[in-house]
Amino acid sequence: MRISDYWRLMDDEFGAGYSRVLSSTLVLAGVGGRTADQALAAGVSPRKVWLAVCDVQDVPAERRLGRDVKPKQD
Repeated sequence: MRISDYWRLMDDEFGAGYSRVLSSTLVLAGVGGRTADQALAAGVSPRKVWLAVCDVQDVPAERRLGRDVKPKQD
């Protein structure tokens, strides 16, 4: 997972504004007691950070892969 994928998932789940607040303030035990921003800066994989956020925020398993995007009809 790329950092851009992490931010897309965060924005889809929590909204663009709130996802930035969560990422910078929510302390995650799953990444060593750091915020998501700190963990990403320290080189923790974006996937591991995303899953840690999901665990703390009780994101259901069916939404952990992101929302379904329907293909455009021609």
